[in-house]
Amino acid sequence: MTRRNLLLRRNLLLLMAVIVAGVIGYFGWKSTQPKKLPDGFVSSNGRVEAVEIDIATKTAGRLKEVLVDEGDFVATGQVLARMDTDILNAQLREAEADLRRAKTAVDTARSGVKQRENEKAAGEAVVSQRKAELDLARKRKERADSLSMSGSVSAEERDERRSAFFGAEAAVKAAEANVSASEAAITTTKSQVIQAEAAVDAAKSRIERLQADIDDCTLRSPRDGRVQYRVAQPGEVLTAGGKVLNMVDLADVYMTFFLPTAEAGRVRMGTEVHLVLDAIPQFVLPARVSYVADVAQFTPKTVETAQEREKLMFRIKARIDPELLKKHIKRVKTGLPGVAYVQLDPQAEWPDHLRLKVPE
Repeated sequence: MTRRNLLLRRNLLLLMAVIVAGVIGYFGWKSTQPKKLPDGFVSSNGRVEAVEIDIATKTAGRLKEVLVDEGDFVATGQVLARMDTDILNAQLREAEADLRRAKTAVDTARSGVKQRENEKAAGEAVVSQRKAELDLARKRKERADSLSMSGSVSAEERDERRSAFFGAEAAVKAAEANVSASEAAITTTKSQVIQAEAAVDAAKSRIERLQADIDDCTLRSPRDGRVQYRVAQPGEVLTAGGKVLNMVDLADVYMTFFLPTAEAGRVRMGTEVHLVLDAIPQFVLPARVSYVADVAQFTPKTVETAQEREKLMFRIKARIDPELLKKHIKRVKTGLPGVAYVQLDPQAEWPDHLRLKVPE
């Protein structure tokens, strides 16, 4: 075989190899392309997200300990971190001492009220006695005045009886003055009782506030989720509202995607959505539309063509079935990309490759 024939044969084999590779590549590319959706459906790329929660301090203080690490799953009410409470505990003990002091003041003031009431009762008895004496003195004076006109009573005795009458009259007024003073003392002592009771209420309120601040120094998880970041470390001094942890609520996971105006206008709240994630393409996950933006915006920059970027798009959220999330909560991961398939026509039948298929 000549050299020319050898070169020709080799070039022919290379050409055939290129053709075969091209055919294989085409069919391989074809197999990776999404199947055409029937009428009544639309799809869009999206990313799985979840509600983020910042675990922060209510009051300023020093972070004592953090009990969880990044990636840990936490349950509702679980203790995540604790703040130092030495100063608050000291203030609480001081407030409790003030409460005991105020309660003693209340008892003392109430005893004073009883004492003043007893003094008033005794004074009223004295008034009654002095009035009886005044009545007797009046009768003796009148009798002496009458007898003195006939000469049966001396002027000296008449004057003595008149003096006794005026003395009895003054004694009544003095006794009545003592009763009035007792009433004023009762009013004053009762006001002291009110002030002491107000001090008790103030001390109780201060104790409740301090106890609430101490309780708030124990940071608990508001719901089931996963710790995403540790923002602060033990020993750091944080201001009020200082972030300690960031966690995601795995009971509220959704995919965010965008649809153009014509298609977004047909999407209703509760519309059925099937999700296929790149990480688990063998499963089709159930979801429902939970949010449709009421204001259009431009397509995100991840869409590369200028023509697509010029279209106004609406942001849409599709919430994944909560029961499915609860069953597989430890397998849930946010940030995963995927495709959302939206059923615009409720009567349209889902194609076989998009029927629900959830992990066991």
